[in-house]
This record gives sequence, C-alpha cells and structure tokens, in this order.
Amino acid sequence: MKIAVVGAGGFVGSRLVRKLRSEGHEVTAHDRSTGVDLLTGEGVPEALAGADTVVNTINAPGFDETAVPFFRTTTETLLNAADRAGVGNVVLLSIVGIDQVPDVEYYRAKREQERLLEAGPVPYTIVRATQFMDFIEPIMSWTTSGDTVRLPTTRLQPVAVEDLVDTLAEAATTPPRNGTINIAGPDIFPLDELGRLTLRAHPDGRHVTVDEEAGLFGQVPRDAIVAPPDARLGTTSYEQWLQHQRDA
Repeated sequence: MKIAVVGAGGFVGSRLVRKLRSEGHEVTAHDRSTGVDLLTGEGVPEALAGADTVVNTINAPGFDETAVPFFRTTTETLLNAADRAGVGNVVLLSIVGIDQVPDVEYYRAKREQERLLEAGPVPYTIVRATQFMDFIEPIMSWTTSGDTVRLPTTRLQPVAVEDLVDTLAEAATTPPRNGTINIAGPDIFPLDELGRLTLRAHPDGRHVTVDEEAGLFGQVPRDAIVAPPDARLGTTSYEQWLQHQRDA
C-alpha cells in the first residue's frame, strides 16, 4: 500500500512513517523540508501522485487566530490535490473534545479543519487524540513562575504517542470510515494532579498550586476534553510512561 504522510517531520508524523515502513508499506514522507508546502500548494500534486492514502499530521505555527486561516488553506489545498490524484482515504489527526471548547481559537480552527474534510470530495477518517503524555511538561512550563506551577483542575486523559501512532497506522491501512475514531489514555486526571505526578517522578524544586484560569487549559470546561465512552484506550498509563522516562 502506498501512503503519503504530510507533516512527516513532526512529533507524530515522523513516528508514523517509521511504523508504517516497519509494516512493509510504501511510505513517502513530506513537509516543507522536502519541498511540499500546503500553504502555497508547492510540490503537493507530486507528493500525492499514486498514493492510496494520505495522512495529514501538520500543525499550525501558532495557537492564536492565525490557526483558522492556516488550517483552512492547507486543508483545501490537500483535499483538492487528493481528489485530482484519486486518493481513496485522507486520514486527519485531530483532538478529542474540540467541538466542546468554542472559546479556544486553536480548537475552533481544528474543528474547521474537520468540517472541511467532512464536506470534501475524498473519503476520510478523522483520528481524534487526547493530549500526548510528552506534552504535560511543556503545559506546565507555560504557567511556571519561579518555583510555582499554576494549573487548573481541568480533567485530561493523556495518551502515549505510541498508542496514537498504532491507531493512525490502522486508519491509514483500512477502508475510510467517513467518521471519527477517538483514542485516549487509560486514566483520567485533573491537570493539577498530573503536574504533581510529574514532579514526584522528576523533582526539580517546583510545586503545583491550583489556578482555574491558568494557561490554555484554564479556558477549557472541566470535562470537555475527556474522551467519549466509545473511545479506544491505549495500554500505557501515565505513571508507566513516567517510569519509562525515568529509566531511559
């Protein structure tokens, strides 16, 4: 099977390319460094030529109001090229709960990306994931001041990137669903507790205090980005992941 991965130099895309190649698929990896630019359309027809499936893992350069036009333009470019190339399935990496958080610019932009795919000319599969375990520390850094980390009690269900990649690989190699797969980690935590777990595993002198308005997730209702009941659950818990990071 020939699969084109767009955003292949990114955190998820690079891992997906390795996974698919290990399974014996013919995979082409594309991003701006390979001359493929979804904003301008440069190199896109050539990247998609002969592909059975295209996986879109690109990310916007910012979390602000610029994300909406970015995702609109790049998605329209990709869908038009995929339609002309006869691609049979476009797989999109998205985020669990984005339709429940209309006040967050980035989530609104991702939902617009989904809508374009749903209304577009090519069969599709949307894979919505919860926050990656690797991103808990960066989330904490956004609201760190001195030795204090301010975090809200918004509930998260972090997923190991390996579990997400397995789901993306399945979506890329099976018929399009014209619907959504949700993938999440096995455990739900308030974000402030995730911060405390992280610092217990990797103490650095900081401590967590609750601030319901802190950071991006202070704008998210308490349960909005917890996975729905029909979600797939990964096999790696956050505490297992922390142990692995400590032992690595």
